[in-house]
Amino acid sequence: MTAERLVEDLVAHRSGDAARGMARYFKTGPGEYGEGDVFLGVSVPTMLAVVKPFADLPPEQIEVLLESPLHEVRAAALAIMARQASLRRTRADRRRELFDLYLRRHDRINNWDLVDRAARDVVGGYLLAHPDDTLTLLARSPVLWERRTAIVATLAHLRAGDADQTFRVAELLVGDCEDLIHKAVGWLLREAGEVDPARLLAFLDARAATMPRTMLRSALERLDPAVRAHYLALGR
Repeated sequence: MTAERLVEDLVAHRSGDAARGMARYFKTGPGEYGEGDVFLGVSVPTMLAVVKPFADLPPEQIEVLLESPLHEVRAAALAIMARQASLRRTRADRRRELFDLYLRRHDRINNWDLVDRAARDVVGGYLLAHPDDTLTLLARSPVLWERRTAIVATLAHLRAGDADQTFRVAELLVGDCEDLIHKAVGWLLREAGEVDPARLLAFLDARAATMPRTMLRSALERLDPAVRAHYLALGR
């Protein structure tokens, strides 16, 4: 199994109509966040089915996929990375290789669905075992997608019952100017509230009045209606 064979298999499922719809959905027009990205028009379930036989592809072949101009090919690379990183049988050195590859080629992980497909398992999962300042550096990056990785990666910590990293990174990103960060931070705050409800309320007490509205609404989704109404009244 090689990267080239995987690309051939994905291309065999291409759809011009679906590709045009995806290009619109992922904002590929001039000045939009996905400007210039190219789609085959392959659905996520089909992409995941095609990827299955390539689950053990080595990092050097995964990088070939990441270099592709085709969005679904890069998504396939990240699906493989996420699966390898999530398996208990995966060796520690392979986890490190995947972590390094993700960060080194973040220039190719350049849309929200690509970040969301692997940030938790590849980045967050590695940092659970090897904590360092990576999330802080990513959260302070001028690159939108690196900032999104910072918050989405903390899903691994939440899955392990630890909300500290989510609230810490959310604090770094609460004033971000990008809507795609507002949505991600709101989503992760909502999930963090499942782990530590009192801390979510404390965060909202301190930040609801100035949080972006999209972020606030998302963070409130699982709270009681009266509590939601209280914080929405504080929000701008």
